[in-house]
Amino acid sequence: MKILVADDHPLTLNGTVSYLTNLGYNVVSACSNGTAALNYIQVYLPDVAILDLNMPGLDGLEVAKKVMENKWRTKVIILTMHNEIGVLNKAKEFEVDGYILKEKACPDLEKCLKEIALGKKYYSGALLQNYMIEHTDDLGKLNLLTLSERKIIELIAAQKTSKQIAELLFLSEKTVEGHRTRIIEKLGIPKEKNALLIWAIQNYKKSL
Repeated sequence: MKILVADDHPLTLNGTVSYLTNLGYNVVSACSNGTAALNYIQVYLPDVAILDLNMPGLDGLEVAKKVMENKWRTKVIILTMHNEIGVLNKAKEFEVDGYILKEKACPDLEKCLKEIALGKKYYSGALLQNYMIEHTDDLGKLNLLTLSERKIIELIAAQKTSKQIAELLFLSEKTVEGHRTRIIEKLGIPKEKNALLIWAIQNYKKSL
């Protein structure tokens, strides 16, 4: 397996290369910016590109988007500090094969490469714990909601705040918060920060 690694922090770049080499992988290129990484991928098509998210020139997601658009065979892994659902969803939109948090790089990166070799995708366990809320018959539960509540779920899935929803529906922000509370109760969603937002993003569009 031929691997490219790109990171603008020399210590992280060298550390990742050393880690992969010790695991027996063939690191064919180490780049300090996204532009150099994209150029190498375009010419040599390595099996895997492990990309930092924030880099000069092009960031990791911009490189991933180019790989997807050109349908190059290189598999893309994002290696980042960003543990945010918005960034994860964007990475999924660009069909990345792996999303690894740097704090969990060992042993997640090794697991990710093994999964990719089997044709699977891999996301850091920390992300799964934070964001992948599993429920049974979630879509059927939407039938428990009123039309007003379904509209609010739709706007939450579009990542609108309660204030923005109130303005769009000509309601008070307090009324919107009341709707959110009832929606959480009806759907059986955990009363945790962003839990309703996560559920809405993951499930609402499936119901359309």
